[in-house]
Amino acid sequence: MHFDEVSPDISLRTLLQMEQTEERSLAARYAPFLRFDAREPFLPLAVGYTLFHNDGDSPSFPRRITLQTPDSPPATLAIEYAIWWDWDIQHLYELEHVWVFVDADGRVCRGEASWHGGWHAMATDGALLLDGDHLIVFSEPGKHAFAPNPAWFHNRRDARTLREQTTRRAGAGGVWVTPLFEREIRPLRTPYANTLVRTYLQRCTFEPAWQFTKTFPIQADRLIPWRALQRWIPERVTEWVQRLAQETPPEALRFLRIAHRGASAYAAENTLAAFRKAAELDADMVELDVQLTRDGAAVVFHDHVVDHVTDGQGAVRNLSLTHLKTLTVAGPDGSRQSIPTLEEAIACCLKHDLGLYIEIKAGGAVPAVVEAIQRFELKHRAIVGSFRPDWVAAVKKLDPAIPTSVLFSAVNVDPIKLAQAVGADYVHPCWEAAAPQPHRLLTKEWVERVRQAGLGILLWHEERPEEIAALRRIGVDGICSNAPELLLTTDF
Repeated sequence: MHFDEVSPDISLRTLLQMEQTEERSLAARYAPFLRFDAREPFLPLAVGYTLFHNDGDSPSFPRRITLQTPDSPPATLAIEYAIWWDWDIQHLYELEHVWVFVDADGRVCRGEASWHGGWHAMATDGALLLDGDHLIVFSEPGKHAFAPNPAWFHNRRDARTLREQTTRRAGAGGVWVTPLFEREIRPLRTPYANTLVRTYLQRCTFEPAWQFTKTFPIQADRLIPWRALQRWIPERVTEWVQRLAQETPPEALRFLRIAHRGASAYAAENTLAAFRKAAELDADMVELDVQLTRDGAAVVFHDHVVDHVTDGQGAVRNLSLTHLKTLTVAGPDGSRQSIPTLEEAIACCLKHDLGLYIEIKAGGAVPAVVEAIQRFELKHRAIVGSFRPDWVAAVKKLDPAIPTSVLFSAVNVDPIKLAQAVGADYVHPCWEAAAPQPHRLLTKEWVERVRQAGLGILLWHEERPEEIAALRRIGVDGICSNAPELLLTTDF
């Protein structure tokens, strides 16, 4: 899509038709030129501007604007450009920034821009790339963070990350929430909305050409005073969520492919080998079980006793980590694997770009799980669940931002009341053995009630292709399977 093809809707067009002012003309005179990858699918719709004639705090970014610094030419004016996209390749809405500093002679003397939550100078070897009064910056494909030259991207991102963030990880962030719009946008970030966003963006995946041949000059008719743009943004996000809900049929939802205890049909359950195999089979997440050893270590193991799947005996809670590490878990392929700690499992999942669905098997493990999610910054990549509603509530008490799921096996449970009682985000019926065709228990009315309550739906582990097909037609947020390749579809 070329920038000339970007057509603002009516609500934005009203903002863009604001009367021209002296400040707007000044912002247009120094507006940066943005360079995009030849295959970039998303270009900006509007740019909010703020002028600084004195030092001051940015109204849209967590930083202070300083006109004069010891190691830079003195400036008398700074212009902040808050650049709005509807889409980042990984989430709904994007706001990046460029700061242009002008000296007393009217020349651009300094340039800075945002980069994944931070900001940095736009000079290379002390020199700015300029086209007249316009600073030239390069936009990271799909992600839109700014750099002074294309080499910057490869210097700060490994090749695998660069590839997967525009392909496999498309839509992984769902409805994005930043501190700037916490109050307005947080209520929109429901599991269903995240699934809608993932569905949309999985259809926008691309391999960057790494040829920055698209130039986007920010014209005056794209400039809006920041405060006006700020008021409009939550409305825009709301409109997109509503539109996606209307236009996306249930069977088209790109649900999460969750490998149950890893790809446990092929490798020893709850082991690093099973997690690696899950990644090979294109799973999005792995489901794993966590409990505590006698000496308080969080380990990944399902049964309360080790007798059934290892070459040892005894309850996990009565064995030390050192002892557990001497045991091995038997796999369906005849291999034997060691029992991982939670930290080892997280490291493995991060290395292979997998999310984690953590089922708590011992209440004492709750603090360790929460601490690990916080330390590894996994809140956007993890869900914590349990059959024990009180343990789910305990997670939310320690950190309300961690997504949670409540599991249940009884078919007569009211899922909404159960989830609301403990603040869960997802309901997870475990009905795989409840009927010959368990999907029939998920009636249209049941699903609609859960959706109207703002809850997500995760489902039992399923290996029957006909059941998986039926569950997909219902429209859910995630399905677990011992064989995650069965969850693949040809539509994405």
